[in-house]
Amino acid sequence: MLKKLPCALTIAFLSSLASLARPAEPGFDGRSWWDHVKALADDRLQGRETGSPGLREAEGYVVAQLKKAGLEPAGESGGFYQKVELESRRVVEKDSSAALVRDGRVEPLVLGEDAILSPRVDLAPEVEAPLVFVGYGLRVPEKGYDDLAGLDLAGKVAVLLSGSPAELPGPLASHHQTNQERWKAFREAGIVGVVSVPNPASMDVPWSRMAANRAQPAMELRDPAFHETEGAKLAMVFNPGRAETLFAGSGHTFAEIAALARDRKPLPRFPLHPTVRVKARVETQPVVSANVVARLPGRDPALKGEDVVLSAHVDHLGVGEPVGGDRIYNGAMDNGSGTAVLLDLAASLARSPDRPKRSLLFVFVTAEEKGLLGSKYFAARPTVDPAPMVADVNVDMFLPIVPLRSLIVWGLDESDLGDAARAAATAHGVGVERDPEPQRNIFIRSDQYNFIRHGIPALMMAVAPGTAEQAKLYKDWLTQRYHAPSDDASQPVDLAAAGLYEDVVRTLVLNVANAERRPAWKPDSFFRRYAAAAGGPAARSR
Repeated sequence: MLKKLPCALTIAFLSSLASLARPAEPGFDGRSWWDHVKALADDRLQGRETGSPGLREAEGYVVAQLKKAGLEPAGESGGFYQKVELESRRVVEKDSSAALVRDGRVEPLVLGEDAILSPRVDLAPEVEAPLVFVGYGLRVPEKGYDDLAGLDLAGKVAVLLSGSPAELPGPLASHHQTNQERWKAFREAGIVGVVSVPNPASMDVPWSRMAANRAQPAMELRDPAFHETEGAKLAMVFNPGRAETLFAGSGHTFAEIAALARDRKPLPRFPLHPTVRVKARVETQPVVSANVVARLPGRDPALKGEDVVLSAHVDHLGVGEPVGGDRIYNGAMDNGSGTAVLLDLAASLARSPDRPKRSLLFVFVTAEEKGLLGSKYFAARPTVDPAPMVADVNVDMFLPIVPLRSLIVWGLDESDLGDAARAAATAHGVGVERDPEPQRNIFIRSDQYNFIRHGIPALMMAVAPGTAEQAKLYKDWLTQRYHAPSDDASQPVDLAAAGLYEDVVRTLVLNVANAERRPAWKPDSFFRRYAAAAGGPAARSR
């Protein structure tokens, strides 16, 4: 098969990169990075829950480091902070219940063991409705794919298995699994609620840990303009280990469905035998948190008005149910690691005698763990002029737990920024690769996605496992440490890998900031439409 030739704009952008000198700054060694991680993951900060004193202390640490580096405040009212108002929602389980009703018989569901009620939607006090299995629950007009076609769904609750078929490109499938896109299709079909069954083949967190922390509050931005699931009356997550009860009497088994989904094959769609009956009581309260924003001004009179954004989230999960006697979910890798990268880069770039031509905007966001809410708010209502934002490099849980030989780059093929990432990695002897597990939807699960939805080319990178043994180490890390108290500063890390990762990011950011042309979306990228809608120059090709 012939390789696709790059467009003229990509060639021009890469040509401008090729003329840039590799930074003379000595390489990072990982030690200052690890010092920042340890400070952010200290037990004193109590897991940095959104709106908590611990998160405010962590953000105070970030601001102190930015001031020390000499960066300018770029938040509200001449300061470093942007206020983010949220609503906390918590299910009161003693006043809530769920059951399946089959042939007039009520089969109670045990909350936590069988299912979890999710207050990320505005749960109705009472719901009773038939169930319909809708496969992956995707409608993808760009590929003529529609799991909802031909089904009677008005007034029904959709049951879906997370994931996507192999025929759909990963980024496109991920986009249509966002709350906004999925609920848009469901609302048009008349669906009143959703029961999601995690795909056993791609679960990052075991059910036992999901259930243990179900009492942690969900959050939503307080301004209704940001609400994406209006009209949804029910959101429930069902334990895949108990899911056979949903399929009993349907002519299908969950084992059959899960086997198909494991190989990303098409799924059948059909009515389920029982109806679902739910009563929910939800407590709400206001929460105030903040994003932190700083700028390193560029030196070129013609380009310093444009910003290259570096983003990372500071929040984590706070204090939860104990695991091995530990209740503090420190979030060292998730995402003390990304915050620490930005702090290291800010200090390094600020002390460099040769400032980049474009300005660098450092954005430390809140409430990522609550649904990317801090970045959603900033991208929609930035504290700076949004028009000059030319690119976003997001750093989230890049996992330097093995030597760095290659980087996974989410967004590699969507814009010139992916080409710039490849060039920066190559300059440091590091390879790049595409998302090896598109069914995990990493592309939409971190803050770069909110910049993308406002037309800004963006990507995220992580250390790639290079051997079967390293792949198992990553899988074990997700099972044992991801969203667990053991993601703390006692875990082993590869400081050389962290330092080399910082070298690559530094080179990438400097090259983009110094290039004659700003990054642009590839002509065949689905996400180019967001730049076109925003009227941004990143949409134009030459």
